[in-house]
Amino acid sequence: QVQLVESGGGLVQAGGSLRLSCAASGSISAINAMGWYRQVPGKQRELVARSSSVGTTNYADSVKGRFTISRDNAKKTVYLQMNNLKPEDTAVYYCNLHMSFDDYWGQGTQVTVSS
Repeated sequence: QVQLVESGGGLVQAGGSLRLSCAASGSISAINAMGWYRQVPGKQRELVARSSSVGTTNYADSVKGRFTISRDNAKKTVYLQMNNLKPEDTAVYYCNLHMSFDDYWGQGTQVTVSS
């Protein structure tokens, strides 16, 4: 069974930085995509950043130049370095693993950016 465990959320002032981590365990295909989504109450979950096992990455326009996704395939871990955080980045951040036709989600970690 696949499990995703997130860490690194918290409260930070605008302009600050946070680093999220997500460790996957279980049977993980070598071909996959890992990424981060976020959700605020009343809105749909949206893609923040995603990284494939072959090295391609993509970002939401709102975070380009501020957030960086990286992964350690040996550790089955994906990271999200968030710099120059803004109050509008406040959300619950979810780790996602996509492989074959399945999606797996972490439990979510709260990121709150104060102005």
